[in-house]
Amino acid sequence: MIDVACWNAGKNDISWHFAIRHQVFVEEQGVMVFTDVDDRDSDPVTIHVVAAHGQRAAGTVRLYAVDENGLWKGDRLAVLPAHRSSIVGAQLVRYAVATAATAGGTVMDAHVQVQNTRFFERLGWSRSGDVTPYHGLPHQPMSIDLPGKTMTSNLRRGPTELHLPVPDSATSPLLVGA
Repeated sequence: MIDVACWNAGKNDISWHFAIRHQVFVEEQGVMVFTDVDDRDSDPVTIHVVAAHGQRAAGTVRLYAVDENGLWKGDRLAVLPAHRSSIVGAQLVRYAVATAATAGGTVMDAHVQVQNTRFFERLGWSRSGDVTPYHGLPHQPMSIDLPGKTMTSNLRRGPTELHLPVPDSATSPLLVGA
């Protein structure tokens, strides 16, 4: 079995986080035109997470505290196509939930692309409103209570050398030479 590792991206691997998001949200889905980076990314309280499946960079998520009452938000969950049938997405969501819970969070909210609603429900999330447009696509607001959520042993620091698969049609300068 290939191991999946998740960790908070540091200065040496934050580029993996942004490259994966760019490949998924800009190049593949066309949700954003030039970049999916926004002001939230430069906020020091934002946590950028990377996941690896073996030695391959496989996915990302970002999370942050919304207020001092324990509300957290998870967003920009991105898993590369080759890893979508694996456990990478589930491990990223579990890692985000456990990270927010460990930081004292009480609830985490997310806007989930409609086709991923059942996936989140299987991970313990609940629908928390009506489907609404978010970045031009229908999203389901969802939430999860955080107390009692803890890290599991397979959610740890990833490999020191990662490889990002580059699709043949990639034109992004973020992915050239990766």
